[in-house]
Amino acid sequence: MAMEVTQVLLNAQAVDGTVRKQAEENLKQFQEQNLPSFLFSLAGELSNDDKPVESRKLAGLILKNALDAKEQHRKLELVQRWLSLDPSVKTQIKACLLKTLSSPALDARSTASQVIAKVAGIELPHKQWPELIGLLLSNIHQLPANTRQATLETLGYICEEVSPDAVEQDHVNKILTAVVQGMNSSESNNDVRLAATRALYNALGFAQANFSNDMERDYIMRVVCEATLSPELRIRQAAFECLVAISSTYYEKLAPYIHDIFNITAKAVKEDEEPVALQAIEFWSSICDEEIDILEEYGGDFTGDSDVPCFYFVKQALPVLVPMLLETLLKQDEDQDQDEGAWNIAMAGGTCLGLVARTVGDDVVPLVMPFIEENITKPDWRQREAATYAFGSILEGPSPDKLIPLVNIALNFMLTALMNDPNNHVKDTTAWTLGRMFEFLHGSALETPIITQANIQQIINVLLQSMKDVPNVAEKACGALYFLAQGYEDAGSSSSPLTPFFQEIVQALLTVTHREDAGESRLRTAAYETLNEVVRCSTDETASMVLQLIPVIMMELHQTLEAQKLSSDEREKQNELQGLLCGCLQVIIQKLGSSEQSKYVFMQYADQMMALFLRVFASRSATAHEEAMLAIGALAYATGADFVKYMSEFYRYLEMGLQNFEDYQVCAITVGVVGDICRALEDKILPYCDGIMTQLLKDLSSNQLHRSVKPPIFSCFGDIALAIGENFEKYLIYAMPMLQSAAELSAHISGADDDMLEYTNSLRNGILEAYSGIFQGFKGSSKTQLLMPFAPHVLQFLDSLYMEKDMDDAVSKTAIGVLGDLADTLGSNAGPLIQQSVSSKDFLSECLSSDDHLIRESAEWAKLAISRAISF
Repeated sequence: MAMEVTQVLLNAQAVDGTVRKQAEENLKQFQEQNLPSFLFSLAGELSNDDKPVESRKLAGLILKNALDAKEQHRKLELVQRWLSLDPSVKTQIKACLLKTLSSPALDARSTASQVIAKVAGIELPHKQWPELIGLLLSNIHQLPANTRQATLETLGYICEEVSPDAVEQDHVNKILTAVVQGMNSSESNNDVRLAATRALYNALGFAQANFSNDMERDYIMRVVCEATLSPELRIRQAAFECLVAISSTYYEKLAPYIHDIFNITAKAVKEDEEPVALQAIEFWSSICDEEIDILEEYGGDFTGDSDVPCFYFVKQALPVLVPMLLETLLKQDEDQDQDEGAWNIAMAGGTCLGLVARTVGDDVVPLVMPFIEENITKPDWRQREAATYAFGSILEGPSPDKLIPLVNIALNFMLTALMNDPNNHVKDTTAWTLGRMFEFLHGSALETPIITQANIQQIINVLLQSMKDVPNVAEKACGALYFLAQGYEDAGSSSSPLTPFFQEIVQALLTVTHREDAGESRLRTAAYETLNEVVRCSTDETASMVLQLIPVIMMELHQTLEAQKLSSDEREKQNELQGLLCGCLQVIIQKLGSSEQSKYVFMQYADQMMALFLRVFASRSATAHEEAMLAIGALAYATGADFVKYMSEFYRYLEMGLQNFEDYQVCAITVGVVGDICRALEDKILPYCDGIMTQLLKDLSSNQLHRSVKPPIFSCFGDIALAIGENFEKYLIYAMPMLQSAAELSAHISGADDDMLEYTNSLRNGILEAYSGIFQGFKGSSKTQLLMPFAPHVLQFLDSLYMEKDMDDAVSKTAIGVLGDLADTLGSNAGPLIQQSVSSKDFLSECLSSDDHLIRESAEWAKLAISRAISF
C-alpha cells in the first residue's frame, strides 16, 4: 500500500466523484486494517521531497485529524489511541515529522509544524518526548532560513497546544530567547521574523516569570515595539497583535511603556494600512476592556485591599486618544451597511470610542461634542455620518445628567434626519443612534424622561415610516422601536404611553415581515424580535389586541408547514421562519398566561397551537425545534394541570429531544421543558417518569453529550422529585450515586481558569438544586428515613464548598438553602449530624450577614429549620 499511497492521496482530491469516493474508501480500509503502518506511511509521504505537494499536504492533514477532534469524547479516544501505539512506530513517525521541517516546500513544513504540535499536546503532559524542545532549539541556529522559519512556527503551535505547566521554566526561557531573537530587526529574513512574531503571540501565556523580571520584560517590549515598524506589513500586523494580547495578559506591567505605545499606535492609525491600523485601535479597545472590568469589580474605590490597581491609562490619554478616534470615523466604506460582516477603521474607531465612554464616563463628552457640532450639518455625508456615529457611541457610560440635556436637543434633529437625509449611511447610523438613546436614557429609572406626551406621536410616526426604508435602515428602525417599548416594561398592568399606538405598531411590524426583501440585513428577524418585545412590555389594556394576534401568527405557521417541494435554500428560510413564529407565540402565551382573565380566553387556542408545535418537530431544523420546545414549555406553564391531555402525543417528541446529542442546545432546552411540565402537572407526570429518568441518567453517563447540558439535568432531578414526592423513592439508588460522584468532582478544582470555574459553579448549582428538590419532595412523607444515609455526604459537600471559597452568589444561596431543606425534612434525626458540620455554624453566619438579600433570606430560613431540628 505504501507504494500506492501517493496515488490514493491524489485521487482523494480528484474532481471525479467516483474516483474520489473509491480513494476515500481505500484510505479508510488501510487505516482500519493497520493503523500503525497507515500513520507511518502518511508521515513518510509528508517528509518525502520527491512527492507532489498535494499528496504531502493531505497526508499531513489526515495525520493531524488522527490526533485531534473537536468533540471532547472523540478527542480523548484519539489521545488514548496514540498513547497505546507501539513506541518504535511513534519514534519513526516523529523522526519523519522533524525531518520535514527542513523541506523546501512551505506547505509541507507548515503542515508538519501543526502535526508536531498535536503530538506534543498529547505527549508532553505525559512526560513523553522530553527531547523535543531541545531538538527544535538546536534547529534555530541552522543556516537555511526555511528551517528556522518552520521551527519557530512549530514552537508557536506547541505553545498554543500545551498548557504552561507541561513545559519546564528552563525550556520556556530558551523558547522565548529563540523567539525574541528571531523577531529582532537584525534578522534579515522576513519569513523567519514573521514566524517568530506569531510564535511570541502564542507563547505570551508562558511568559509570566519573564514579564515579572524588569530586564527581560524591557527586552521583549522593545523587540515587539520595533517589530511594529518593520517594512513588511504582515510583521507589523503580527507585532500589534502581540501588543493587544500583552495589554490584556500583562495590563499591570504596562505603565513604563504606555507613552511609547500611544505614539506607535497613533502613527499606525493615521498612516498605516488597514490591517495594521485596525490592530492599533484594538490595543486601546483592549485597554478599555481591562479598565472597565477593574472599575466594575472594585467599584472605583482602591483602598489598600485592591491587588489589581487601575492605572487610568485611558483617562490619561483622553486628550490625544479621542481626537485620534474621531478622525477614524471619517474613513467609512461606501457599502459597509449592506455587508453584515463588514469591519473597517471607522467601525473599529467608533467601537473603541464607545468603550472609552464606558471607561471614563462624563469626561469624554466635552471632547466629542465640538466634533459633532461642527460636522452634523456638513454637505459631505461622511461628516454627517461620523458626527452621528460619534454621538451614538458616547450614549453609554456618561451620567444621564450629562447626556439628557444633549439628547433633548439632538432628538428632534435625529428624527428629521431619519426622514429627510438624502444619504442611506446617515439614515442607518441615525436610526442606530436613536436606538441607543432609547436603550440607555429612557425607562422608569430615569427622573427626566426624554420621551413625553409631546413627542411620542412624532417618534412613532418617524420609526414606522422608516420601517418602509431600505432593509438596513428599516432594521435599525425596528431596533429603535424595540428599546422604545422596553423602556415601558415597568409600566405595570396600568397604562403605557404606547397603548394608543399598539395596533398601528403591530400592523407595521407584520407588514415588514412580509416585505420581499425582508431576508436582507436580518430585517425579518429584527421585526419579529421587536414585535415580541412590544407584546412582552404591553399592559392589560391591550390584552384583547394581543389575543387577536394569535390566529394571525398561527395561520402563518400553518402556511410554512403546508409548503411543498421547496429547494434546500427555501427550506432553510422556511425553518428560520418557523422558529421566529414559534418564538412569537411563546411570548404571547407568556403574556396572556400571566393574568387570569386573559388566560381564560386564550385557552380556546391551546389545542390548535399544540398541534402546530408538534408538526414543527417534523422539520429537520434545530432552531425550529428549540423554539417549538420553548413554546410548549410556556404553554405547559400557562395551562397547568390541563396540559396532561397533550402528554401522550407529546411524550415521544420529548424523548427525541432528550436523545438529541448532536444539537445539544435542543437537548438542554428539552431538559428545561421537563422542569416546566413537572411544575404544571405535579404528580400527574408520574406515568412518564420512568422513561424520562431513564433518558436523563443515560444522558449523564454519556461522554458524547456536551458538558453544558449536565447541570440542567441535575436540577431536573429536583423538579421531578418535587413533582412526584415520595414516589421518587425508586430512582434514589440511581440518582444519588450520580449526584455524589459529580459533587466530589465539583467540590475541589484548584487552579481552574475562569471558564472552568464558571462551569463548575453551574454544575454545583444543578447538584444542589437536585438535593433541594429531593429533600423538599420527601418532606412530611413516611419515607423520609430513606434519605438519612445520604445526609452525611450532602453535609460534607456543603462543608467542602465552604472551605474552597470559590462559590459564586447563586451557589451560596442554593447551598445554604439545601442546608435548611435537609434540616427541615429530616428534623431531629439529622440534628447531631448538622451540629458537627462547619456549614451550620461558619457558613450560616457568613450568609446571614451577606450583602445579597437573596442569600440572607435563604440563610434566615435555614437558621429557622436548623434551630427546630436541633432543639428537639
